[in-house]
Amino acid sequence: MTALTSAPGGEPARDRLDPDAPMIEAVGVGKSFGSVAALESVTLTVPRGSVLGLLGHNGAGKTTLVNVLTAMLPASTGTARVAGFDVAAHPKEVRKRIGLTGQFASVDEQMSGRDNLVMLARLLGADGSRARRRARELLEAFDLTGAAGRRAATYSGGMRRRLDLAASLVGNPEVIFLDEPTTGLDPSSRMAMWDIVEALVADGTTVLLTTQYLEEADRLADSIAVLSAGRVVAAGPAEELKAQVGQRTVTVVLEPGSDARLGQDALRGAGFDPSLGQDGTALITPIDASRDTAAVIRVLDEHGIEAAELAFGEPTLDDVYLAVARRARSA
Repeated sequence: MTALTSAPGGEPARDRLDPDAPMIEAVGVGKSFGSVAALESVTLTVPRGSVLGLLGHNGAGKTTLVNVLTAMLPASTGTARVAGFDVAAHPKEVRKRIGLTGQFASVDEQMSGRDNLVMLARLLGADGSRARRRARELLEAFDLTGAAGRRAATYSGGMRRRLDLAASLVGNPEVIFLDEPTTGLDPSSRMAMWDIVEALVADGTTVLLTTQYLEEADRLADSIAVLSAGRVVAAGPAEELKAQVGQRTVTVVLEPGSDARLGQDALRGAGFDPSLGQDGTALITPIDASRDTAAVIRVLDEHGIEAAELAFGEPTLDDVYLAVARRARSA
């Protein structure tokens, strides 16, 4: 863990951050509002240049955790470090190194896109020419040059969200917190945002992403943490979580006139445990490995049962989320 020393004037200085040190680290973080515990002993780490997807239902504690990690709320218990700085001890240093995009656009809609970015750059200490140059770079990067002079109020939802993300990048942050950044966007705008996030991570930026879109987490996140009632109830790479809650399946749609129950009995006799599809024309068989697909087809072929279609399925993050939610409710 990176140590902090004192710089001239009493400002904290950061030793050279170990490239292997996490850029976000929470240890036993809790947050209570009166008698209500919004977070309970949350522990997580996010390595440099990676994306942590934070999943959870409304009220699970996602936004509260983001607010603690961005020094907007003090933790009640535990410790957190972002970009090498203790969040509680050095909140100003943390804020210098992060960007935050929330669920709703935070730009001034009465100002133009360009003026929003120039103003933010000036507030961060850039002189006029540097502020304009940075605004121009971001407008180009987010495909907003053509609308740079228009009031943000005239932007579409996707354009406003792109401007909001651009605003969070004015200070070249090392860490970006994206709190449900694609909520309310149409599919095309959502995919455009995904492309932007992937480009940022490819450049070495670290991202904590809260989302309710499981497809979004599956595409962007290197690891997943699931919050429920303020607690982390599951965590790990998406593929590991999927393996814990579901099996691969092979679905065989039979030729018209085939006896599906005969096929079901044949597969059971070979040690499989198939179920019938809803319309009774498909056999859905859990398997341990993709090579078992050939064994399923061979058994059916030996019994004269023809396959019209074949599909191989993996467990999804939807399966993970539903299984974890069931466990959390029964705990």
